[in-house]
Amino acid sequence: MARYKESVCRLCRREGLKLYLKSERCYTDKCAVDRRTYGPGQHGQSRRKVSEFGTQLREKQKARRIYGVLEKQFRNYFKQAARKKGVTGEALLQILESRLDNVVYRLGLAGSRNEARQMITHGHFRVNDHKVDIPSYLVRSGDEITVREKSRSMTRFKELWEMAEQRAHPEWLEFDAEKWKGRMVRLPSREEIDIPISEHLIIELYSR
Repeated sequence: MARYKESVCRLCRREGLKLYLKSERCYTDKCAVDRRTYGPGQHGQSRRKVSEFGTQLREKQKARRIYGVLEKQFRNYFKQAARKKGVTGEALLQILESRLDNVVYRLGLAGSRNEARQMITHGHFRVNDHKVDIPSYLVRSGDEITVREKSRSMTRFKELWEMAEQRAHPEWLEFDAEKWKGRMVRLPSREEIDIPISEHLIIELYSR
């Protein structure tokens, strides 16, 4: 699978906001968005008029980069959402939020979605007592996510677990610190998805 190998801070600067792609660094004064509030590259500080298409494209790129999804997969998610009943934009975000790497991140078991993907690929998590090493696996209501027993003694997991115990979790997820597990109670509503995305612009882009 293709991977973005350049500096992820460039992606945040290109979108003009924090995408929280670098775990704890994004919360410090070392964050590139705070230090350089303009876009990357030699033309980053120039002011350009953005067309309607450009605005829609930027919104789609922003969503892709937040969730770490490539174009082909993102388009497939849109097609899947379009077949569902209800609002297509909300269905699209629900699919993205249901990805295993996102659920692990939302539970606080990884500092970023990138870190969650790496941990899942390395086999540190189980879904309903079955090993799952596919970050794009779609978690369903009632599914339980647990940390593999051998992984619980790792220093990084101990650090994350202490932070996860103290943080507030979304209402659509349950977290049990004593049993090292989380559970997806239901799909999140649009109001519970706290990402700065105008999903209707993405729908308009793909509906052209």
